[in-house]
Amino acid sequence: MSSETIVTAIFLITAIVAAGILTSQIFPAIYTMSSTFSSSSSKADQQMRTDMVIVNSFADSAGNAQVWLKDTGTSRIYLKDLNMSTLFIGAPGDFEALSQDDLVGAPPAAGKWSYDILDNSNAYWDEGETLHLMMKSDHLPTSRGDVVYFQMVLFDGTKRSEQFTVS
Repeated sequence: MSSETIVTAIFLITAIVAAGILTSQIFPAIYTMSSTFSSSSSKADQQMRTDMVIVNSFADSAGNAQVWLKDTGTSRIYLKDLNMSTLFIGAPGDFEALSQDDLVGAPPAAGKWSYDILDNSNAYWDEGETLHLMMKSDHLPTSRGDVVYFQMVLFDGTKRSEQFTVS
């Protein structure tokens, strides 16, 4: 009778020690996995709430292009994040990535882009506001009717592209 009590106590102690070892080994893996899922879902949520449409586009024979985009997403974009955007422009198959010009709202230098937000009163590109992009590129076609390729990629990977003709 006492041997059964001792065996039961040994089994109980072994089960408690095994549960402790199992918990200490599995908990870090579960914590790491949940952190990864959390950051991925946050990034996907940001991309889903960020949206824009190209309203109008124009290119001339001097290598200048302008594109107007409207923010149709539910999240506003901080101007520092907007400055991290990548713009591609040129003829299809012969385009370049432009770098951002330091002069906001001014005509950009060759290979650069600048912007202006119409009727903006804060440091954000808010929902419903229109972004006016001004670009200068040596890769733009110069003959009237030639096709121009444009793509804008925001800091979070959201992108919009369009093809239009030189006027």
